[in-house]
Parts: sequence; C-alpha cells; structure tokens
Amino acid sequence: MNSGFGGIALSPVGKQCVSREDYNLIKRKGLAVVDCSWHRLDDVPFVKLRCAAPRLLPWLVAANPVNYGRPCELSCVEALSAALIICGEEETANLLLGKFKWGHAFLSLNRELLKAYSECQNAADVISVQNTWLSQQTQVPKVLSDDQGDAAELLNCEEDSNSDSEDGLPPLERNINHLTLEEESEEESE
Repeated sequence: MNSGFGGIALSPVGKQCVSREDYNLIKRKGLAVVDCSWHRLDDVPFVKLRCAAPRLLPWLVAANPVNYGRPCELSCVEALSAALIICGEEETANLLLGKFKWGHAFLSLNRELLKAYSECQNAADVISVQNTWLSQQTQVPKVLSDDQGDAAELLNCEEDSNSDSEDGLPPLERNINHLTLEEESEEESE
C-alpha cells in the first residue's frame, strides 16, 4: 500500500467512469483491481491505496457462479474484462474471460451495454449511456434468479441447444450454484 500504482485502478473511490480516454494510460501503466470479497468491501482501505487514476465501472451484470445475475457485483476478471472492452481492448478481455467456463455468459449478459460503452469517447458519455439504458428498462431486476424463471429463458437461450448462439458464443449453461433442492433431486434422478 505504500508504493503507488501509475495506471488505472478500478475502485469505489474513483470520481469518474472508465472510458476509451483511459486506453493510453492502460497501455503504458496497466490496469488493476483490488481482489476482495463483496462482503468485506468496507474493510478495504481504498482511500489509502495510492493510484494515479482510480476509476469506476458503469452498470453491468455479473455472470460468475457466486454472484450470477447480480448487478454491479462483478468478479475481478469480469471487472478487468469490462474495463478492457470499454477501452477498446476486446481481444485481451476475451482472452481473460476464456479462462473461465462461465466467461462467455458475462459477454452474453452484457453484450448490448458493453458495445454501447465501448463506443463512448469519455466518462461523461459512458454515464449518459448507462443512465439512458437504465431509464429505458421498465424494471431492472436486483438479481436475475431462477426464482423468476429459468436463467436460459431470461437470456432467450434454449436449454437443449448445442449450437452457438447468434453472437458466436457457446450457449449459456444453467448455473448449478443456484439450483433449489427440488431441482437438484430432479437432476440426480435423470
């Protein structure tokens, strides 16, 4: 914590959103996140972390097994990948997400927003796109859960489909971490 970081750090103490403007700084100095649990976020002394350019991420939905469907509760790799995509480094982001079985789900859930954010030239544009998108949603769910229907139905995917979707990504799989007891016993009997 005593030495500073000269690049972009994704942090809740950021005053502006990450944007394409940050591309050169990321290329020169790097991109970082603080690896911590969402439940212990208050324990991290973010104000003591010395960083040249702390940044916020715009609204996105997590696809990792722990926080699947929860807005703004991204894993470190989701956060890094989102920032890279927004700044124009989509290939690098895909490389990172490709290391995770669920990585393509993050891209599928956030495809429209990530594309819109990546077309913004600055932080103000990113926030404007975020606010416009959120205001156009009739009801933004706090959590996309299987209680509200099958996750595959929420994502307009067919459960039995083995073919790639129209975005060229493999089909999304049901998140076994969110199965109810009834569903678990049904799957075991099959």
